[in-house]
Amino acid sequence: MSAKVQDKQVLRELRHRIRHSAAHVMADAIVSFFPEAKLTIGPPTEDGFYYDIDLPRPLTPDDLERIEARMRETIKADHPFECREISRDDAQRMFADNPYKLQTIDEIPSGEAITTYSHGAFTDLCEGPHVERTGDIEAVKLLNVAGAYWRGSEANPMLQRLYGTAFESQEALDEHLQMLEEALKRDHRKLGRQLDLVMFDPVAPASPFFLPKGAVVYNLLIDYIRGLNTRYGYQEVITPQIYSADLWRKSGHYDNYKDSMFFIDIEDREFGLKPMNCPGHAVMYASRLHSYRDLPLRYADFARLHRNERSGVTHGLTRVRSFTQDDAHVFCRLDQILEEVATIIEMVSEIYRVFEFDEVMTYLSLRPDKRVGSDEMWDRAEAILKETLVAKAIDHEVVPGEGAFYGPKIDFFVRDALRREWQLGTAQLDFSLPERFELEYVDEEGKTERPVLIHRAMLGSIERFMGILIEHTGGAFPVWLAPVQAVVIPIADRHLDYARKIEGLLRDAALRVEVDARNQRMNLKIREAQLQKVPYMLVVGDREEEQGAVAVRTRAGENLGARAVDQLIADIRAEIDAKR
Repeated sequence: MSAKVQDKQVLRELRHRIRHSAAHVMADAIVSFFPEAKLTIGPPTEDGFYYDIDLPRPLTPDDLERIEARMRETIKADHPFECREISRDDAQRMFADNPYKLQTIDEIPSGEAITTYSHGAFTDLCEGPHVERTGDIEAVKLLNVAGAYWRGSEANPMLQRLYGTAFESQEALDEHLQMLEEALKRDHRKLGRQLDLVMFDPVAPASPFFLPKGAVVYNLLIDYIRGLNTRYGYQEVITPQIYSADLWRKSGHYDNYKDSMFFIDIEDREFGLKPMNCPGHAVMYASRLHSYRDLPLRYADFARLHRNERSGVTHGLTRVRSFTQDDAHVFCRLDQILEEVATIIEMVSEIYRVFEFDEVMTYLSLRPDKRVGSDEMWDRAEAILKETLVAKAIDHEVVPGEGAFYGPKIDFFVRDALRREWQLGTAQLDFSLPERFELEYVDEEGKTERPVLIHRAMLGSIERFMGILIEHTGGAFPVWLAPVQAVVIPIADRHLDYARKIEGLLRDAALRVEVDARNQRMNLKIREAQLQKVPYMLVVGDREEEQGAVAVRTRAGENLGARAVDQLIADIRAEIDAKR
């Protein structure tokens, strides 16, 4: 493991402890103002912490200021955090007036330790870990309040979730708060509507409507991945949207994933909308006999998927109920895994370069406690993935116990312009699905063998990736992806015919262009085109018409001066072809 990866792990662990401790300090402050408050859970998160609390009234901004001030007093007091193991009976007596804590205690398995953490006069049910003292929480900030159902179920009471964040230094906190402010400006939900890309409506909860400009971007993303698939030997297939429940029972989804699926009855038979493509691809594979010479068999699929996400977790484009993945499944022999995974790494690396994700984090997740397959099979599979990453000189972090039950996996995370991490790509080995579907191929000696299945995604959900990309670019897509690549702006009405001529020339060159024929001032038109993130504004007046040229402005505010139309088209086409 590299020193860089080790440093990241140390910082992540430190922040986890700081934020977990800050959640306790916040709960202590809340109880000091609201003694009747019922505490539930208060975990750390990737960027901060929260605590869900049953309170007698809604919290106000003034409350947050008072709570944060009280937290600072507790931090300054530098109380030690003290852990104590107690019996189940003692725990039930200690939290007898809190039904949420009692339920949590009941859910702790018999024989497992029950611990509390205390600082000052405050004690909470908690398994830790924490920093040593409250004074170790160097910088803290409360952010906002939201509603949250207990245990995430609409059938349970509505609680108030108070969010905050904490860091190891004021400098790190200030940097994070600045990032949050910038994130509000780049919020894909706001920009998606402002740029006429996407909308949502209650008639289809958590399911986006892509407007014409958004559909351009959406289809270009798919076209790009489709071209990459073709280049790397993937065959595109089209599979049904809905399958008999018998298929989902066979695949294991009915028993393990049913709550996240949509089911309907047709002629007294139960059917389910597919949440993923792999069972359908297994059916296709099983429809004919295969020789070892047929493998690897690579199926790519852009079919629409549906998952019954709870309304409390859906979020714009990044968590939806209806979506498409750049999904693929590779059926291969065990000895082909290394080469196939190496190819996936090549594809992923190319994609992230194109979209200017300059920092990619790679994680190798190894066998969990509950898994299928023999230890020998896992040994070999994990060794192959490790060997592939080493051969490709991919700096990576090994994560024990986080593999899927059906096989180890490699996950790819990117850091966006705001330094936030997003998981995009994955390569997952699967020994379970071929077993469940009794998939076979005939080897060189005429014996039947099980293939290995590799689940592959690179962008992941197209919807989610669009949301990430909008925020990464601030809506200023690269030219090849921009829904409108140029706007022609006539200075006066007498220049409109020439503007239309320029429009025709650019359209003939397969460029996406519009003419702003409104009776408005030129500077207003330029400004509005910039707000719409159009890469190029082409201003035309008497001089440009006489010279057969256009005056070029960019969305960044640059004035590039007059350009011959042929040269401009060649320059834009070169920029598109290079995907810059």
